[in-house]
Amino acid sequence: MRCPYCGSADTQVKDSRPAEDNSCIRRRRVCPVCGGRFTTFERVQLRELVVIKKSGRRVPFDRDKLMRSLEVALRKRPVDPERVEQMINGVVRQLESSGDPEIPSSRIGELVIEGLRSLDPVAFVRFASVYRDFREAKDFSALIDELESSRADAPEQPTGDAARGGKTP
Repeated sequence: MRCPYCGSADTQVKDSRPAEDNSCIRRRRVCPVCGGRFTTFERVQLRELVVIKKSGRRVPFDRDKLMRSLEVALRKRPVDPERVEQMINGVVRQLESSGDPEIPSSRIGELVIEGLRSLDPVAFVRFASVYRDFREAKDFSALIDELESSRADAPEQPTGDAARGGKTP
C-alpha cells in the first residue's frame, strides 16, 4: 500500500481489526519514510466482476461508483449510513453469488432500485428517474403509483403512540 503523503511503497501495518460492521478489515498504517499515518479499509473480493454496459462495453465492477450514485440519490435524506452500507453489501453479495463474472448493468440497477424501495421512497424515485431515463411527468406519476401500490401490499407499520409502545384509542 502506497503512502498517500509521499508515495512510498514501504508502509507498515501498526494495527489491524475488523470494521464495526464486520464488512471489511480496518488497518492503521505508518510510512517509515515520511512518518505519515493513515487508515485503509480492505474487503474480501470473492470474484472479479465485470459490468456489461448498454453499449456492450465491459468495465470492472466498481463498488465505490455504486456508493457515489447512491449518495446522489440519498442526498439530504435522513437515512442511516450504516443501512446504506448494508444495502450495498447485499447488492455486491448477490452479484458475487450469482455465479456469473459478467453482470449486465441493468441487473445492478434493478438490485439497487429494489434496495432503495425499502430504504427511502424519495431516493427510490430519484434513482429510478435517472436509471429508467424519465422524460415526462407521467413517468414519475407511474413510478409513484407503483411505489404506493407496493406499500399498500406491505404490512402496515405502527405510527405515533403505537410505534412507541403507547396505547391507541
